[in-house]
Formats: sequence, structure tokens, C-alpha cells
Amino acid sequence: MSKTDQDEPACSIERSLQILGERWTLLILREIFRGRHRFADIRDSLGIAPNLLSARLKTLVAGGVLRTYTYQEPGSRQRRSYHLTPAGADLRVVLGALQQWGDEHRPRPSGPSALRRRRSTGEPVHVAFIDGEGREVTGEDVVIDLRP
Repeated sequence: MSKTDQDEPACSIERSLQILGERWTLLILREIFRGRHRFADIRDSLGIAPNLLSARLKTLVAGGVLRTYTYQEPGSRQRRSYHLTPAGADLRVVLGALQQWGDEHRPRPSGPSALRRRRSTGEPVHVAFIDGEGREVTGEDVVIDLRP
């Protein structure tokens, strides 16, 4: 076993939460998925304190979820914009699952604030377990085997 293996939690959920586990993190990612890439736009949309946003963005960049690009508007200093890496893009399903759970178990009287739809057809979609043949599997039929 390497030193890295000894230092890291065995549970992949725990390792994921080291990067994603803060309250604001998934909301920041939601805004980036919505096309907000600039610090000020994310801050203004969420109403988050700048120091918290800065800390969360640094964690996401260090964790390989986001990458930065430098931009400069005329007459202003250089700034960074934040964009999803492939690992960050894979979190779309996590956000979709959280939204789906919230719509089902924490519904608003006025209905969902957003709908998940297929881009190509507009038809509604839902998050589910899919087997190797592409068939949906119920949650009750899924077992998570722990490995030593």
C-alpha cells in the first residue's frame, strides 16, 4: 500500500466530500453549470461572502473540478474565470440527483424551480441507476458491496 493510500480515506464518498462537502460548493457549481464563470457573477448570484467564494473556488481548482482562465476587460486588471474540467462536468449527474431528490422529498408548493430535459428533444429526464445493458435498475435492487 502506498503512502498516498494510507493517507487517504478508503471511502470514495468521504474522499469526494473533502472537495465537495461544504454547503456553498454545490451551489457554486450550479452557477457554473448555468454559465456564470466570473467571480463577481457567481458572488452576486449567490449572495456569498467573497472570502468564502474565494476559498471554495480554490478548493475546486485544487481538486481538479474547475480550471481557471485569465481574462481582462479594457481598463481593468486581469481576472480569472472558472470553468469545469471533465471531472467537474461529471458532477452534472450529482446535481441532477440532488435536484430530483429535493423535488420529491422537499417540494415547493409552486413546483420545481427547474426541470431536467434532454437537450436534443426537450423530453423530461430523471437520474437513475443504469446497468451494463443500459436498463434502468430500481434503487431497491442496487447493492453497494464494500471492499476490504
